Amino acid sequence: MDGTSETPAARARRSRDRSGLLFEEGGPGRIGIDLPPLDVPDAADPIEPGLLRERVDGMPELSEPEVVRHFTRLSMLNYAVDRGLYPLGSCTMKYNPKLNEWAARLPGFARVHPYAPEELAQGCLELMHELEGLLATITGMDAVTLQPAAGAHGELTGIMLVRACLGARGDPRKIILVPDSAHGTNPATASFSGYGVEEIPSNAKGCVDLEALRRRVDGTVAALMVTNPNTLGVFEEDLVEIARILHERGAMLYMDGANMNAMIGITRPGDAGVDVMHLNLHKTFSTPHGGGGPGAGAVAVKRHLEPYLPVPRVVKESGAYRLEHDRPHSIGRVRSFHGNFGMFVRAYAYIRALGARGLRETGLTAILNANYVRKGLLGVLTLPYASPSFHEVVFADHDLERETGVRTLDIAKRLMDYGFHPPTVYFPLIVHGAMMIEPTETESREELDAFVAAIKAIVEEARTDPELVKSAPHTTPLRRLDETAAARKPKLRWRP
Repeated sequence: MDGTSETPAARARRSRDRSGLLFEEGGPGRIGIDLPPLDVPDAADPIEPGLLRERVDGMPELSEPEVVRHFTRLSMLNYAVDRGLYPLGSCTMKYNPKLNEWAARLPGFARVHPYAPEELAQGCLELMHELEGLLATITGMDAVTLQPAAGAHGELTGIMLVRACLGARGDPRKIILVPDSAHGTNPATASFSGYGVEEIPSNAKGCVDLEALRRRVDGTVAALMVTNPNTLGVFEEDLVEIARILHERGAMLYMDGANMNAMIGITRPGDAGVDVMHLNLHKTFSTPHGGGGPGAGAVAVKRHLEPYLPVPRVVKESGAYRLEHDRPHSIGRVRSFHGNFGMFVRAYAYIRALGARGLRETGLTAILNANYVRKGLLGVLTLPYASPSFHEVVFADHDLERETGVRTLDIAKRLMDYGFHPPTVYFPLIVHGAMMIEPTETESREELDAFVAAIKAIVEEARTDPELVKSAPHTTPLRRLDETAAARKPKLRWRP
């Protein structure tokens, strides 16, 4: 593909794809509907005439086809997991069964009011109660709350539980430890919870440095927040020893379970000594995550943290389900109503459809696919850590940048010309020029082969025509953007 030698037809098509905003299209007098005059008396307008305007300046006037074509064009510009591989590392952007969407839209689930009396919402309460039990079994924990609305919200809830428990013991502490290979939300959560944050370095394998941990854990440390498998795609093989070091000094072990899709059905964090963890139901168990949600960051705890879980709790008594509010040690409600219930339905349908054997196969396939990509790109990109990969693999651009001047960002941009969504770049921070690739468990061998072939072709382009890669993308409606300005100075509305 040569993005610099665009044909007139391709230019014309790209120009049409760049159609303006809805406000900039159409023309005076165009309308989408034409209703006949009323043949009944006009009803009295409930709005006072002085509050009404005859017209609203700046509103677009368009025909129905113009509106439909505008939004259809926009939908086709968006790259989604339903169109192809979405290798966004540490975010598990996998294809999810449409059966889950059907289940979430069943009227009994979709139309129930969150304030419906308990006796009229027994099916919903039963689903929540059973889902909590299933997640406790999968993780090896004792109790689960479904309230948190996302992964970071689950982290915050989990650390609030740790604080409440330590406070009740008369042992409030000041510090949360975070490995340098953890998700970036972990230190943010600890700081937002009022704790000081200290970093624990990784060893040569990309795992938590046990000696550094032993030296640091004392009576001021409340917990360690460890992401497992971590953002290098490496499984924390010393998790049992990490838990022992913390517990011996009265601290707790928090596990960021956002990457649980590589462990599900294979190993259970609770059996390794984890005290509290969160799961991203919207990633590991059902709907792809992106665009800000909705999500569900369920939190699982061991028995000693159960009294502090958010209220209300769903309990079963005499064959019926009810909401229990009277829990004196609870940290209180962390989410309006009961959380994002639609996500619960999707996760429940996913777990029930796959069963124990199917869930284990998803975990094994996630690991297999990550290692298939790793094998395919060995010798093409630099692999900074030799440890076995789990859900994702992290490469670096050291050698390629030194040889050609082409960086990770250039490769990511060029991938769009090849029809792929770029992977996460420049994270984790402990890898210079990081490219974090997570193929997930739902991609075929052919799709992975095509992705590997695209990377290889781009690396070859970097050697023969580096400017072609550095100036990519060439086939997208917009070329290389000022991403810093877009993030820091977003313009979220149209102005005439």
